[in-house]
Amino acid sequence: MTLRAPAKLNLCLYLGGRRDDGLHELRSLFCPLTLADRIVVSNAEEDEVVCPGVDGPNLAAEALAGLRRRGWRRPRTRIEIEKRIPVAAGLGGGSADAAAVLRLAAHDVEGIEGLAAELGADVPSQLGPVFALIGGAGEVVEALPSPAHFGVVLVPAEEGLATADVYAEAERLGSPRDPAELERIGAELREAAGRGGSPLSYPELLVNDLAEAALSLRPEISGALEALREAGAAVALVTGSGPTAFGLFEDIAAADRAAGALPPRYASAIVAAPEPGP
Repeated sequence: MTLRAPAKLNLCLYLGGRRDDGLHELRSLFCPLTLADRIVVSNAEEDEVVCPGVDGPNLAAEALAGLRRRGWRRPRTRIEIEKRIPVAAGLGGGSADAAAVLRLAAHDVEGIEGLAAELGADVPSQLGPVFALIGGAGEVVEALPSPAHFGVVLVPAEEGLATADVYAEAERLGSPRDPAELERIGAELREAAGRGGSPLSYPELLVNDLAEAALSLRPEISGALEALREAGAAVALVTGSGPTAFGLFEDIAAADRAAGALPPRYASAIVAAPEPGP
């Protein structure tokens, strides 16, 4: 069995204060992309998750172990992940892989949503990867109409950023938004994105409160943002906790032309589009 685990693009991210559980309240628009990891699932003598070229703990392995603890009876399984989403890039690649593993047991195990939330704040939104307004710390997922087509150019950095470090830097740099402001912003995002248009129709709402922190830790991100603007991006932002910069374009053809016009140091740029809706 072959699965796809789409990357998610934070078209915006508004940051609130810490909750009692230590996580930050937020509002965001998550857009799944055509950029996706490829996951091959096969029977094996013992459970195994392999991800060539990526060392360290693997969230997909934690997802598989969590399913077993909840009584999942599928035969022992080998899960091999072909990484196409850059690692620690603010694109939710690890969460996407974990969510894809959880989807294998969607009809066999109860409490999948709870397990997803235990694994990480981005995992619940990727259980059913659709365009969505995100609340809570990521566990509140409100599906929205698929957006009209647009193009994206992603400029990943050579080295990833730890999400915890970016949140800590954001706290050091400034005050979070209060609950009333987050509620107001959420309503504005719901109304604007709920019309099903391209995000280029509401650029004033495309804000990332973590961008200043990411730039503080990695000043070189500013060069990628400027290069995207010079290549014609209508909007250029940092996605999630970074360090990936992205530019939005009218369509994928415009995005492809822009990627070809970027300076050679950004030759790793990736062209993508919104994942088609279900």
